[in-house]
Formats: sequence, C-alpha cells, structure tokens
Amino acid sequence: MPWFDLPLDQLRKYRTDTAEPPGLDQWWQQRLEAARAAAIPPRLILPETDIYAPVRVYDTEFSGAGGDHQGDPAAGPENARVMTRGITQPEGYYYTRLFIDAVRAVETARELAGASRVAVSGASQGGGLALAAAALTPQAVAVCHADVPFLCDIQRAITLAPDAPYNEVPDFLAHNVGLIPAALNTLRYVDCALLARRITAHCLLSVGLMDTICPPSTVFAAYNEITAGKDISVHPFTGHTVPTEHVERQLRHLRDFLR
Repeated sequence: MPWFDLPLDQLRKYRTDTAEPPGLDQWWQQRLEAARAAAIPPRLILPETDIYAPVRVYDTEFSGAGGDHQGDPAAGPENARVMTRGITQPEGYYYTRLFIDAVRAVETARELAGASRVAVSGASQGGGLALAAAALTPQAVAVCHADVPFLCDIQRAITLAPDAPYNEVPDFLAHNVGLIPAALNTLRYVDCALLARRITAHCLLSVGLMDTICPPSTVFAAYNEITAGKDISVHPFTGHTVPTEHVERQLRHLRDFLR
C-alpha cells in the first residue's frame, strides 16, 4: 500500500476541524455518574491456581454502562456491524457504552489494586479505548499507550479510510440519508481527537503511514491535541500493525513514568 494520506511534515501539524458538541464534559460526567451509581461490587474468579503460579491471576467481572455486566443493547436502525449500532443518538451509541465500560475498568483496577493511578494500553479499538479512558478519568490514569488508535477524527476517517470498520458508516448513510446529521453529531461525542484535550497522562502513541484502517492523519489528529507529556512512534512502511520492537519502547516508557 503506498502512502495515501498527508505528508509527514503536515501530519505533525494537522488538527481536526470537527467541533466539540456543547457541554461535552457535563454530558460525559452524567453518563459516568449514572454507571457508577448502578454498579455492584466486582466479582473475582480464581482459576486453577497452579496454571499461573507463582503469579495469582483472576477473571474479573465488573459493572459497565448502565450497571450491566454484559451486553450492549441499542435501539434504532443500523447495519450488521457495531459501528452504526445506536448511531442516531449519542446516549445509546455502541461506543458511548464501550467508553463507559473502559472507564469502569480503570476504576475497578484502582479499587482492586489499591493504586492511586494506573496505566492503560491498547491497539486499534483498544488504542481508542485507552485514549478515551485517559481523557475521561484523567485523575486515574498516569500512563497511556495507544497503538494505531481507532475512533480519532472520525468524520475525516469515514471519508478517507478505504477499509472496515470506518467504511461501515458511509455504507449505512448512503442508504439512510435522512440520518446523516444525527449520525455525524453522535460521532462527535466519542471522537478521541476531541476528548484527547483532557488527557494528563504521559502518552506514547504509534502510527503506521500505510495504515488503511486507521489513517495516519486521524491518529495525528488525536496526538496533536494532547497537551500532556507525549511521544509517537512513526512507522513509515507499516500498515495497521505494531512492529515488535515497539514493545520494548513501551516497556521503557512504563519504567520511566509508572513509578
């Protein structure tokens, strides 16, 4: 795949032109407070003790959006995949619920570990969730690793990325033109390029300049909004993957900033 996005010098300066919805912080605070109010204590399940010995490892169940332990109910028209599930309103959108689940995971980890701050890490969708968790609970996240993150500068991404899952949205809206304004408005509430302005954690991101799933300009859109300590690994000939050597850089970053 050739380079198809902006040149690197422009990527380093690129900023999203998507406007934040009014009252975004208050809107998210209401959703998170509702999830916390509905939560029940986490459930820990210890598997066969000799499998992971000498480390003790638990399966953990915790309350997410709406107090749910599993499932993502949504109403309204959608196509067969999750990118458009509940897209007609931000309150019921699939990724709104998933972001709340990510925040609740951070809060549960702090509670169980007795830690003041934790690290979040993920790739692709997991990278988007890491950015969202760091943005929505800045007091709880000390380090954020987001590799080739999804859900950044979404309104650009759905017009640029040739591959799924971003192309699910234009495919859906091509046949549901009356829903375009509502759908684009919903996507603003879960755009990590907008939420990233709230991050206070030390951040390490990665981007592949040949990534057709999460185009490089969308990753830089989030990175360039972060005002906390940050760095980004740029891989000129990589697509939607992370080179193995990047893991060593992440380990050094954790060592330096997660004391």
